[in-house]
Amino acid sequence: MYKTKLGLKSMDRMAKKHPKFLKYLAYAGIVIGFLGMVAMCVILIQNFYSLVTKPAAVSGLMMVLPFEAEGIFYVPFFYWIISIFLLILVHEFSHGVIASLYKIKVKSSGLGFLNIFIPVIPLAFVELDEKELRKRPKIQQLSVFAAGSFSNIIFAFVVLAIMVLVMVPISNAVFNNNGVLVTGFTPGNETFPAENAGITENELIIGIDNVPIRTVENFTEIMQNKTPGESVVITTNVTNYNITLAGSPDNESRGYLGIYLTQNQEIKENILQKYGKILPDILLWISGLFYCLLILNLGIGLFNLVPLGPILDGGRMLQLLMHKLFKKKIGDRIWKAISLVFLGLVLINVLWPFIQNIIGFF
Repeated sequence: MYKTKLGLKSMDRMAKKHPKFLKYLAYAGIVIGFLGMVAMCVILIQNFYSLVTKPAAVSGLMMVLPFEAEGIFYVPFFYWIISIFLLILVHEFSHGVIASLYKIKVKSSGLGFLNIFIPVIPLAFVELDEKELRKRPKIQQLSVFAAGSFSNIIFAFVVLAIMVLVMVPISNAVFNNNGVLVTGFTPGNETFPAENAGITENELIIGIDNVPIRTVENFTEIMQNKTPGESVVITTNVTNYNITLAGSPDNESRGYLGIYLTQNQEIKENILQKYGKILPDILLWISGLFYCLLILNLGIGLFNLVPLGPILDGGRMLQLLMHKLFKKKIGDRIWKAISLVFLGLVLINVLWPFIQNIIGFF
C-alpha cells in the first residue's frame, strides 16, 4: 500500500464548494444506509432459510472473482479490475469528502495492490484521524460511515441511467435479438429437466412450443404460465427437446427448466457491411463493463451495510445506534452479538456450495 496526498485537495475543495448540498446528501445517506442494512439482514436470513429448507436453493451471496468456479460470481478479468478499482475509488473518495465537510482530518489517501503471487487486486483508501472522528457527534460519524456505500448506490443508478438512455438505443440500432443463450444449469445435488433432457451450455433457445423466442422477456413471459408436470417443446439451434417441467425451488407451483440464460444478439447486416465486426465488438465490451459496474457497485455497496462489527461500515453504524439506544457497555454487547450472528450467516451463504459438496460426499 502506498500512502499519498493524492486527491485530498479535491476532497476538501468539493466539501467547501457544496457544503449545504453535501450535508443534506450525507443525511440522506444515513437513512439509505440503515434501510440498506435492514434489507441486507432480511435477505441474508431469507437466503439462509431457503438454503436449509430447499435442497435445490442457490445462495444469493457469492464471492466476486475473475475466474469460474462453484460458488463464485464470475467477472471477466479486465471488467473485474476496472470495476473493483472504480468501486473502491468512489467509495473511499466519498468517505474523504464527508470527513472534510465536518473538518475531520484526512491524513492520507493511497493506492495499493493485494499480492497473490503478483500484485493483481487493486485497492484505494483514505486514512482518517480516527481519534478525532470518534469525538464528533454521532450524526457526523454516521454521515462519514454511510457515505461510501451511499456513493456506490448512487454510482450504480447513474450507470443504469446511462445504460437505459444511451447504451440500449445504440445497441438496438446495431444488434438484433435472436434468442436466449444457455449459460449454465442450476447447481446442487439434483439435476433439473433441461440438463436431464440433454441441453448443453451455449445452445441457443429460439422457440418454446412453436412460439419464436427472441428475447429473455419472451422466454420469461411464456415460462411463467407453465406448471410442474407440463410438457414443453424447447427448440434450440441444435434440435428440439421434449421436456417435462419440474417445480421451481422458489415457487413450487411454477414450471422450471433449471437453466441460466442470457440475451443473445447478432450484428445487423447493414452495420456489418458498413463497419465490420470491430465497432460492434467494442460496443459489446463497453456494455459488459457497464453491466459489471452496475451489479458490483449496487451489490458490494449494499453488502458493506451488513452489520459486521468494525469490519464493514454497516457494523460501525450499528454500534453508534446501539450506543444511542443503550448504555455503552450494554450497547456493545448487543452489537457484538448481532455481528456474530450475521458473520455466521454470511459465511454459511458464501460457503454453502462447499458445504453441500461435503454433505453429498458423506
